[in-house]
Amino acid sequence: MNKRVSAVLVIAALTLVFCSGSFAAALDAFKGEKGEIKIAGGTAHIPVMKEAAARIMGMNPDIQISIAGGGSGVGIKQVGEGLVDIGNSGRTPTEDEVKQYGLQMFKWAIDGVAIVVNPANKVRSLSHDQAAAIFAGKIANWKEVGGSDQRINLYTRDEASGTREVFWEKALKKGDIAATANVIVSNGAMKGAVSQDSYGIGYVSVGHIDESVAPVAFDGIEPSMQNVKDGKYPVARGLFSNTKGEPAGLVKKIIDYLFSEEGQQIVVEKGFISVR
Repeated sequence: MNKRVSAVLVIAALTLVFCSGSFAAALDAFKGEKGEIKIAGGTAHIPVMKEAAARIMGMNPDIQISIAGGGSGVGIKQVGEGLVDIGNSGRTPTEDEVKQYGLQMFKWAIDGVAIVVNPANKVRSLSHDQAAAIFAGKIANWKEVGGSDQRINLYTRDEASGTREVFWEKALKKGDIAATANVIVSNGAMKGAVSQDSYGIGYVSVGHIDESVAPVAFDGIEPSMQNVKDGKYPVARGLFSNTKGEPAGLVKKIIDYLFSEEGQQIVVEKGFISVR
């Protein structure tokens, strides 16, 4: 083995040891802890929260963490009313919500929201005006935007959804969403609905995109993770975990874990952008 290869292997081994030590230290904070933590709210957060919870509970079975969706509005309301310990939101809580509930906000990831269609659909790019007209129901046939002569089937999220709020504000500029649109309860359900509807269109967190749906460029910009990270893709947001007052005890340790090196690696693995 030549010296250069040997040096590279040594560096790689040292890096692995260092990272493993850092990750172990992050989970060490949960040693000796006991308790049950309830988390609810934004559905985009769920893959990261589930993985973090699995690692924490795997290290210490005396800790129980339950995770539910419901949307950003639900997360904010439930944590504010003391029904859960952490309320997730895909939008910044409003000033009124912060004042009413005494919220503390923690942004641990950045995400984009992308328009998606069925992979069989050849329409892969829409302008703002086209997207706004489609979701308002003013463009009702795919042939009007270069697709086949078929009716457009609209899918949207309920008004408690942070994904909807960001899409409505930044992609549609607060334009109308047709009352005839099918209302879907989560990012995962939206992806499932569009993947099974050849003429469907909806929107999901960029971190949820896989081969089951096709992302659509918005004003000529692809909704890629790199474009979101570089600030080129305009329909982007932070992912927040909110607490009622300053977090303490086990809640604080879970928040801290999300910001740790290991927590941020989970963020990246699940398709989001690290805030580190």
